[in-house]
Amino acid sequence: MASKAHAVLSASSSDRWLHCPPSARLCETYEDKGNNYAVEGTDAHSLCEFKLRKALGQSAKDPTESLNFYNEEMEDCAAGYAAYVIEQVEAAKETCPDPVVLVEQRVDFSRWVKQGFGTADCLIIADGTLRVFDFKYGLGVLVSAEENPQMKCYALGALELFDDIYDIDDVTLHIYQPRRQNVSEWRIPKADLLTWAEEVLKPAADLAWDGKGEFSCGDWCRFCKAKNVCRARAEENLKLARHDFKLPPKLTDAEIEVILSKVDELVSWASDIKEYALQQALSGKEWHGFKLVEGRSVRKYTDEASVAKAVSDAGFDPYEKKLLGITAMQKMLGNRRFKELLAAYIEKPQGKPTLVPDSDKRPAINTAKNDFMEDKL
Repeated sequence: MASKAHAVLSASSSDRWLHCPPSARLCETYEDKGNNYAVEGTDAHSLCEFKLRKALGQSAKDPTESLNFYNEEMEDCAAGYAAYVIEQVEAAKETCPDPVVLVEQRVDFSRWVKQGFGTADCLIIADGTLRVFDFKYGLGVLVSAEENPQMKCYALGALELFDDIYDIDDVTLHIYQPRRQNVSEWRIPKADLLTWAEEVLKPAADLAWDGKGEFSCGDWCRFCKAKNVCRARAEENLKLARHDFKLPPKLTDAEIEVILSKVDELVSWASDIKEYALQQALSGKEWHGFKLVEGRSVRKYTDEASVAKAVSDAGFDPYEKKLLGITAMQKMLGNRRFKELLAAYIEKPQGKPTLVPDSDKRPAINTAKNDFMEDKL
């Protein structure tokens, strides 16, 4: 897979600059350091491209030997993605004998977003319908296809290329996120997508390009390069100080509901501030009232092989036998073999109750109060 250039107003960051237009230009001033998660995701996408092209009968070079993070899990995820797309191709053939399938297709949506371009993982065009696919290898954030701005930008770019040729009526967005057991689909009529592009996307993109608009914080701050020093984010989180850190019994229900809606972001923001301050201190900055010290250290062997030999020579067994954990066992066996051998011996106990927003997709559980009310009926 060829390396991809990045636009100032990229589709992947569109959720952020749509909500917070001036963040686009602000982030330009920060270096893109990258991380292992990004490299791992790139590796997974390369493998997905190979698997899908091979399944489609196209010529493709196996990238496995050049991948830094290749393992059995990645192999299974890529194979699953290819199988999922092929299923959609076969479904398209039910109404169209010869659907068009494009892998790693560059798209341009600069009609609405200046210098807006990107690469769609896969496109299927058949019988007036455009299907857009995006593979997500990440574990941290569950991604939904519904109203997904990144995918809507890709769809707009695909329409620019193919609408006049194939007379597309509607668009279906597909997210395949195997490590979260998440397959998400969402359909939108072409007319509604174009309305969104003109009334929402283009005005926000124009502001973002010019570095104008209002700063706004929310979930979209998660991957913002300026999140550690953003004043708008700080001011929003510090609003909780008006509650004077009262203990829960001293707060009203309304106050608790406000805090619940903000507390995860508050914790994340505080952690970001601490990490930023630490990195600055390591670079030589001195913070008034704080100092760098050596943290707690844990003893470790300098040469495990020599330790094992010394202990064995002394007549002791230096090793302990322990059954691999479920995740490690699954990685060793691979998903298919794991299910064949151990499915009968695996159980998933009920999870610990946790309080989440109503927007969470998981069904609500019954409380003791609800159970009592049901028994009374």
